Amino acid sequence: MSSVEAESQLYGLHVEGARGDGVPLDGLRLALVSDTYAPQLNGVTRTLERLVRAVESRGGEARVFTTTDPRAEPDPKVHRSGSIPFWAYPQLRLAVPAADGLAQEMSKWGADLVHAATPFGMGLAARRAARMANLPFVTSYHTSFSAYAHFYQLGLLSAPGWRFLRWFHNGGARTFCPTTAVSRELEGHGFERTAVWGRGVNTKDFAPSWRSYEIRRSYGLADTEFVVVYVGRLAREKGLDVLLDAMSRLSTMTDAPPCRLLMVGDGPYAAECRRRAGERAVFVGQRSGPELSRLFASADLFVFPSTTDTFGNVLLEAMASALPVAAADCPVTRELLSGARSSFFAAGDSVGLARQIANWGRDPGERRLAGRAGRALAEGRTWALIFDDLFREYRGVVRRHRAERATAR
Repeated sequence: MSSVEAESQLYGLHVEGARGDGVPLDGLRLALVSDTYAPQLNGVTRTLERLVRAVESRGGEARVFTTTDPRAEPDPKVHRSGSIPFWAYPQLRLAVPAADGLAQEMSKWGADLVHAATPFGMGLAARRAARMANLPFVTSYHTSFSAYAHFYQLGLLSAPGWRFLRWFHNGGARTFCPTTAVSRELEGHGFERTAVWGRGVNTKDFAPSWRSYEIRRSYGLADTEFVVVYVGRLAREKGLDVLLDAMSRLSTMTDAPPCRLLMVGDGPYAAECRRRAGERAVFVGQRSGPELSRLFASADLFVFPSTTDTFGNVLLEAMASALPVAAADCPVTRELLSGARSSFFAAGDSVGLARQIANWGRDPGERRLAGRAGRALAEGRTWALIFDDLFREYRGVVRRHRAERATAR
C-alpha cells in the first residue's frame, strides 16, 4: 500500500487514481503556492489538499508554499512563510515572502512547474520567483472579484482591481477556472489563456447511505422536522442574511411544515447568525470526515444562497448525498445544477426562498426525484476525470516551456 493510499484510509478519503490510472505525471514536481492552506478549512484549501494527493497518486511530487499558522503541524512537504492574521478576517493569514528566497527554494528542490492559487502575498512572490528561476507558471482563479466588489459596494475599486488581476493571471501560461461561466467572465475582462479546471466529488464519502436519524436527534432535530442544511463559511457575502430571513418568514407561514435550519461551518459572521437565528437553527461548527457525510445525508434540503462563489464544492456534495437543492440564481449555480431538478430563487429574495423551502417540505415525492437526479449527476463528476484534464494541461505547459528554453539556447 502506498503512503497516499494509507493516508487516504486513515482520514476516510478515497483518492481516485491512487492505483496509477489516468494521466500519469512521471515524476513532475509541482510547487503549489497559496495564501490559504490546511489547517484552514474552506473550499480552496480542500481542493488544494486533494490536488496534492492526486499529484502524488499519479507519480508526481508536490511541495506547498504557504503562510505560517499556529495550528499547523510540522510537515516537510509544506514550506511556510512568516505571516500575520488578516485584520478583516483573522482566520486568514497575510505573508509577503522574498521572491529571491522562494526562487532558490524551488530551484533547490527541482520544481518543474509553479502553480499560484492566490493573487496576493504568496502568489505575487511566486509569480516573480518563477521568472527568476525560469520556471513555467500557471494560476487558478478561486474568488469572484466582481461578485465581492458588488456585494461590498467597491465600485470605485472595480477597474483597478480588474487591471491588477488581469496583469497577475496573464503572467502565466494558463489561468484555470472552476467553471465555463467564470472562464467566459474572465475572458470578457481581457484574461488570456483560460482553461477550465472543474471540481469532482467522491460518491463514497458523500452518499444517501450516510443518512442517520441518530445524528439528527443528537443535535435536537426531531424525526418529523423538515431539516434545511447550509454547509460552508459563515460570512456575509455567502448570502446568509437571505437564508436567515427566509427561515424567519417560514415560522409565520401557515402552510409550511415544521422546519429547522442546520448550520455547518464557522466564520466571521457566526455570532451575528446565531443572534438572528435564535431557536430556529442549530449551529454545529466546522465538521469533516464521516460526521460531515452524515450531516449532509441526514438533512432534507440543501440551501445555497451565495452568488459570490466561483464553484461551490458543497453543491456536488449535496447532490451526491441525494439532497434536493434550492440555490440563488446565477450563472455558476445554473451551470453546476443543470439537470438536477433543483429550484432557483432570485438573489436576495428571501420571500422566494421561503416559498421554495415550504414547497420542498410539502412534496416528499419531488424530493426523491430531485435526489435521484442529483445523485446521477454527481456520479458522472469523478475526481479522476477532473485531474486527467488538469494534468494534461500541466504536462503541456511544462513541455512547451522546455522546448522554448531549448530553442533560446
